[in-house]
Amino acid sequence: MSTDKNNEGVRAVDRALDILMAFRAGDRQLSASELLKRVDLSRPTLYRLLRTLELRGFIVSVGEPQRFQLGPSVAHLAHMWTSGLDLATLSQPMMRRLWEQTGETVALLVHHGEERVCVAEMPSAQPLSFKRGVGHSEKVILGASGRAILAFVPDALQYIEGRIPKARQKAYLDELVRIREAGYAISRDELIQGAVAIAAPFFSAGSKVVGSLAVYGPGARVDDRQVKRIAQALREGARELSLKAGAEA
Repeated sequence: MSTDKNNEGVRAVDRALDILMAFRAGDRQLSASELLKRVDLSRPTLYRLLRTLELRGFIVSVGEPQRFQLGPSVAHLAHMWTSGLDLATLSQPMMRRLWEQTGETVALLVHHGEERVCVAEMPSAQPLSFKRGVGHSEKVILGASGRAILAFVPDALQYIEGRIPKARQKAYLDELVRIREAGYAISRDELIQGAVAIAAPFFSAGSKVVGSLAVYGPGARVDDRQVKRIAQALREGARELSLKAGAEA
């Protein structure tokens, strides 16, 4: 009898997890009928498990007719998981590959409030090179590594109001749109005279932008052809890092 109860409990947990995993990127809300197409459950069992999940904050029901969306408990778990990630360690394979491919300094930067902070860096071995160092922070509105992040935050305007002159705000926001479309940002002679920086954003669960992966070197060596080659490698590296950080493919 005890074994049967244990097995039934395991099956209930397994089915509840199936319901949560039925939600995909872009699914704001799902009806019971839509969920039934994705999980192998009877309608009464689905509703019973949905009620339990709602009591624990994993599901929220809204509207009439009733629809369902993921609740705050899911966000809590996602936050706890993301905060526990050692991004510097996760990024090492991608950073090493970029460092070998480009011969330039490679850095990992994480978004923190109004700034982005360097949490890992592999300096170029070449005599003429640039580096900022782990722990260096800069305003997120500045540089390629900052704008690569800012282009993907929900409301970029809150970061630039009062910090970018009104006359330049439209051009700045237009640039963020171009970065979003291209998947990477470029800066030249902006924070360091003579330096070129290229950066691509990476994401965690829920398509939340976490930071950027960047390569920078001297303009004399990083010409337009090199920029395109580095940008492609950065996008690939950032995509791989995003998957490791919990983003959906």
